[in-house]
Parts: sequence; C-alpha cells; structure tokens
Amino acid sequence: MAITKSLTLWKLSVAVIALICLNTAVAQTNYRVSDLGALHDGVFGCAMGLNNKGWTESMDGFMDVSGNFRGHAVINVSGLKIDLGTLGGPDSWINWGGINEQGEAVGFAETSVLDPDGEDFCGFGTKLTCRPFLWQNGDMRALPTFGGNNGLASAINNRGQIAGWAQTKVTDAACPPYQIIQATLWDKGKAQQLPTVAGDPDGRAIGINDLGQVVGGTGNCFGDNHAVLWQNGTVHELPNLGNASYNEALAINNQGQIAGLVSSPDGTTFYAALWQNGNVTNLGTLPGDFAAIATGINNKGQVVGSTLDANFNWSHGFIWENGVMTDLNTLLPANSNLYATMANKVNSRGQISGMATVLSGEDAGNIHAFLATPVEASTGASVASVATTHPRSVLPEIVRKQLLHRLGASRLGQ
Repeated sequence: MAITKSLTLWKLSVAVIALICLNTAVAQTNYRVSDLGALHDGVFGCAMGLNNKGWTESMDGFMDVSGNFRGHAVINVSGLKIDLGTLGGPDSWINWGGINEQGEAVGFAETSVLDPDGEDFCGFGTKLTCRPFLWQNGDMRALPTFGGNNGLASAINNRGQIAGWAQTKVTDAACPPYQIIQATLWDKGKAQQLPTVAGDPDGRAIGINDLGQVVGGTGNCFGDNHAVLWQNGTVHELPNLGNASYNEALAINNQGQIAGLVSSPDGTTFYAALWQNGNVTNLGTLPGDFAAIATGINNKGQVVGSTLDANFNWSHGFIWENGVMTDLNTLLPANSNLYATMANKVNSRGQISGMATVLSGEDAGNIHAFLATPVEASTGASVASVATTHPRSVLPEIVRKQLLHRLGASRLGQ
C-alpha cells in the first residue's frame, strides 16, 4: 500500500512538473503582435529602441509630396505616435536603440546647413549636416561633437548617459575630405572621447547599460574591425572567430553580457554573437540564410536579432535562448498579418521590437514597426506556416543601405 501511494505521489509530482514546464515553454515561445504601422501612413516603420514599459522608439519613413523618401524618429506609447521632429532639416532617424525608462530618447537629425565637405552622414541624400540629439520633455536638442560636422547618438541608459559617435576636426586619411569619427560618451551634456584599439583611427559606441559600460567597435571610416567594451574609459577588445574584418558589439545588459556580430573565419559573411565571461559564442544564423546579427539582450540573457539572405536583404527576426536560435515568425500568430524581418530589442518582460512585412491588404508589401508581447496561451498556427515563402517587401533601397551602413560589416552588403 505504501509503495502504491508513493508511486501515485511520484506520478502526480512528475505531472505537475511537466505542466509547469509546458506552461513556461508556452510563455516563452508565443507572442501577441501589435502592428505599430508607420508615420503619416508611410511605407516604412521599424521599432528599434524599447524600454521596460513597452514604449518603442522607431524610425518611420514616408514619401513627401515630391516623391522623396523622408524619415522621422518616433516614440510609440500604447498606440500613440509622438513625432520627435528634427533639428531644422527635413529628417531625423535612430540607430539600434535609444529610449530609457523616463521616455528620454536619442538619435540623429539633419540641420538646415549643408555639410561643408559634401558628406551625406544621415544618409537621406540631402548632404545636410547631421547632429546627435537628445529628446527630453518634448524638446529635441543637439549634442556636442568634437568640433566636427556630424555625429550620431545611439543609446541612452536610465542614468541619462548616452553612447554614440561624433566627428573631430581631423580629416580622415582613408576617406578624405571626411572627418575622423570618435566613439563618444555624453554625460550631463558633456562629450567624452572613448579610445580605440591600437592603430584604429575611428570608433563607434553603440550600446550602454545602467552601469555605464559601453560597447561598440573600432576600425576605419568603412566600418568596424574590432568589437570592443569600454569600462571606466578604458577600451577592451572582445574576442572574434579569428578574422578581424567585421566585428561589432551592439548591446550590453546589466550582467555584462554582450550581443553583436562576428566575422566568419574566412571573412565572407558574419554571424550573431554573444560575449560573456571573456569568451565569444557564435550563435550562427537560421537555415537558408547567409548572415546574422544580434542587436538586443535583456537581463535574463535572451538575445534577439536578425538574419540576412545571400544578397544581404533582411530576412527573419530571431530569438535565441537556452542555446537555440528560433525564427520569430514560428512564434507569431497567423492572424498577425505581419512577417518579422528584424527583431531589434528585448526588454525585461520579454517584449520584442522590430520591423515586419505586411502580408495582405492595402498595405501589403509595406514595412511596419511591431511590438511582440509574450502570451501564456497557445497561438495555434503561426505566420510562418501561412507565409511559406519569404514575402516581397517595398523596403526602400535607401533604408537597406542605411541599416547596413550602421553595421561594421556594411562593406559586404554594398
């Protein structure tokens, strides 16, 4: 009798454990999707920054009355779009993130002044000077450079520290007449230069955590060769896969785990990467795709990013956890009508920001920003099972080039 009772209790315990594991797995692997659209009913929206409240900062593009592609940085709060405006020129944009818990946001914006060197730093073809900005309490203001014409703010932490890069007055010998780019930390409005790995003329700071640790890359005016961590003003090179061609760190959590990209050993492509405990893990790419980047990591160690096809077109958003990379589209419900081509950031609640192709309707082929939120119930059929082939998109070529240009591997996609 005692044996039978013990066996019954053991079976019950196993059943409970299995149920808990099943519920946990479901919570981790299914998402409800909010279509954030695009500003002015435009053709392009991409949610990059994401805070723990579920607010996103996106870059939204539209065609003006003359048929020119324009873009503005936008904050999305529970369905409300806040256009952040510009610094006097027609356009503003963001990098791989840029909004904190206070709703402060960063990015880069055109002024009304032509670049004296003819550089198109913002990438809209206007050749107007491009300045890093901080948007705070409804007001956008320019951040200082090191005397150069242009700059870009990429990320902001909850202490108000900002990471990015800014030009100096020195001409870049590799790309004359353009100026040297210096990795930058803005703290209380003051710009601090961050050192490069020995021999690299240029640096780009891209991610920052709440401890003030900064990540990015150093290299030359074409892109970053070395992924790096800056701590207390000192630069530390991160390990690669044996090829110092295209390596860049893009995000860091408060545990010091870092996400980014590493060059393949032969230098022909790049893979999503995770750095922790002084080592690099190659997260690879999804089957059928050629390259991958990891752009977001939360304090739980969940990593999100994107894969690219052989022509360096954005292909699939992914989530990586417990050693497995999963196509985000297999976790989105079929009725979402969105096919995720980028996953950019993941917050402490497991919400994911990104961009997706609209599958049907009057916006079919347009690119919309989205926010995916974990749910505990099964979503049934996924959008990947409905859209068995990669949907065609109308992603403007200028946007594809802008996104690749922000990567250390931009030369591969040109």
